[in-house]
Amino acid sequence: MNICLLLFLTFFKIGLFTFGGGYAMIPLIKAEMLGHGWLTESEVINFIAVSESTPGPFAINMATFVGSSQGGIIGSMCATLGVVLPSFIIIFIIAKLLKNFADNRFVKGVISGINPVAIGLIISTGIAVFAGNVISNFGAIETPDFDFRSIIIAVMIGVMLIVHKIVRKKKFPAILLILVSAVFGMIVYAVPV
Repeated sequence: MNICLLLFLTFFKIGLFTFGGGYAMIPLIKAEMLGHGWLTESEVINFIAVSESTPGPFAINMATFVGSSQGGIIGSMCATLGVVLPSFIIIFIIAKLLKNFADNRFVKGVISGINPVAIGLIISTGIAVFAGNVISNFGAIETPDFDFRSIIIAVMIGVMLIVHKIVRKKKFPAILLILVSAVFGMIVYAVPV
């Protein structure tokens, strides 16, 4: 099968069967990327970091990056179209056919059932990404190898966020958090071990 068609169909499936936003897509994206052999586990984690750090919706960034790595510009366009199209179709149908969609008790029931699953997927993904960054052979049978530099950065960020919340009484801006994390990474990984 043509790589562009495969990218489109893979990301169409991801967009169609994932609820809860970009982070809820991560387990399915990871499974598909590893299943097709397009990325390694560490590359998936790197793509997640890049997708989160760049402007725009996470799922679109992820589809664009993976599509580009596998099929160039055309591949990125096919993967991006694939991940966006299901939402567009669903919203279009809802807007055209259902007037009181949000007030429908069945729809409320479906959404109430999906919300806990989406939250669980996001939490499990956060744990897996954290563990994958801290433990270099996470999930392997042999003894895990801890990356203490990642732990140091995580602790530094955690302390900084707690101090900021206590002093300023508000959340730390996400963009600034990404920049500060990048600086901490450059500093910590520049020190020879």
